[in-house]
Amino acid sequence: MPSVFRLAQTSLLALSAGLSLAIAPPVAAAPAPAATASVPAVQRPMNVLLIMSDDLGARFGGYGFPEVKTPNLDRLAREGVLFERAYTQFPQCAQSRSSFLTGRRPNATRVFDLKTDFRAALPDVVTLPQYFRQQGYYAGRVGKIFHQGVPTHIGTSGPDDAPSWTEVVNPRGRDKDAEIAGRLKNLTPGIPYGAAWAYLDDEGKDAEQTDGKIADETVKMLEKAKDGPFFIAAGFYRPHVPDVAPKAYFDLYPPEKIRIEDAPPEHAAVRPLVTSNMWPANYDAPEAERRRMMQAYYASTTFMDAQVGLVLDALDRLGLKDNTIVVFMSDHGYMLGEHGQWQKNALWESSLRTPLIIRSPGARGNGAASPKPVELLDIYPTLVELAGLPAKGGLEGVSLTPLLAAPRKAAWDRPAYSQVQGGRSVRTDRWRYTEWEGGRLGASLYDMVADPRELRNLAGEAKYAPIVRKLQALLPNETVEPRGPAMILYDRAAGLAKFETYADALAKDEGKK
Repeated sequence: MPSVFRLAQTSLLALSAGLSLAIAPPVAAAPAPAATASVPAVQRPMNVLLIMSDDLGARFGGYGFPEVKTPNLDRLAREGVLFERAYTQFPQCAQSRSSFLTGRRPNATRVFDLKTDFRAALPDVVTLPQYFRQQGYYAGRVGKIFHQGVPTHIGTSGPDDAPSWTEVVNPRGRDKDAEIAGRLKNLTPGIPYGAAWAYLDDEGKDAEQTDGKIADETVKMLEKAKDGPFFIAAGFYRPHVPDVAPKAYFDLYPPEKIRIEDAPPEHAAVRPLVTSNMWPANYDAPEAERRRMMQAYYASTTFMDAQVGLVLDALDRLGLKDNTIVVFMSDHGYMLGEHGQWQKNALWESSLRTPLIIRSPGARGNGAASPKPVELLDIYPTLVELAGLPAKGGLEGVSLTPLLAAPRKAAWDRPAYSQVQGGRSVRTDRWRYTEWEGGRLGASLYDMVADPRELRNLAGEAKYAPIVRKLQALLPNETVEPRGPAMILYDRAAGLAKFETYADALAKDEGKK
């Protein structure tokens, strides 16, 4: 059986088991002795299963992309609450993960790059898994939860946070072996694998890939810790580049049928160089290569979804569904050609908006979607409250429990804040407003209802001045650092990439005018 159908087989077995239970004759319960009739049933503590995907944008099922096949995430969304507008605080891996796992904004963690340890600024901070561990929970990690370089740290703990975990497992699969053997296909030679348009439609089975091993090891961890309470975090690496998945998943997405983004760079909010993380637009790649890279991204997404399904099926099989809170999320969004940009680290909606699904047993809102803007910072206080633990002080997010009860109707007027170096952005129900270096390098205002692709910047139009002033007042009152540190400049003909500071790039751009 091809590996792409591995999960389908598992699901059918689970369904068969469920049907056999459904038709079994009922067994009459024995009457309780009078002496114990008034004794309440022992309530099991709530477990937590945190599932993370790496670099997954809001591009599947409930997020308006039904062509991207994610049956297991769709199932989880039907059983929980899907947050339509969840936003990262910093659209890059280390910065985002340090923020939501400590419950502090980037200006508190002081993590603005991929190398800084948040404990340098916050040596005594108690992370989300660490807090559960302090409350007597088993805290286990499989794969990437705190930052790890991809593919560099696959199979290692990388710059992990040891106080957070009772146990860690670092799987390594054939995708890492393919990288070392030089079998990856790179459409942007000269750019390192962690950012390149690199992929591989691989042979072999799902279980031989790193994410397949993460699923298997997470199931083993669930089996070991099933008597709880536990906080188990499963961190999948896909669809982060290099996008490696079994070939059967690539076959689901013929390149010629994939819709591509084609907004010209002149639609940028301010000067394109300020809003970009790489240049020139789309690396000057032909349309066929853009489609090929989107195929690889979608294939990796569906492959990751299949592994999530194995973990969810195990949760059901072990009888843990009714007392386990499940969170599925990514660390930030992902750009696939919007405004000519790819990946993340930009203040566009597709870079900042991240998937977030929470299934809390018994929540009244399960099965619905919430359109309210929320932040990844809100996950920490939410899980603490749902688990019935003592409130944790010092957190900068707020609990999402009102939205889990009434996803669309709960009173909720909180905006979402995001930042990169030199840029600050605020998202409300209707608007996104962004400033660069406090407005010195420009600003943008988008009506996200009328213009969801962010093609018409309204910031300079007089009739929108009152809205600009209102949104400006929502931004943090702080001195904004210079735009930086650098962007990728790619010479396609030479196959060379270099990092140039924004100051130098802007100076050259001004010299051409």
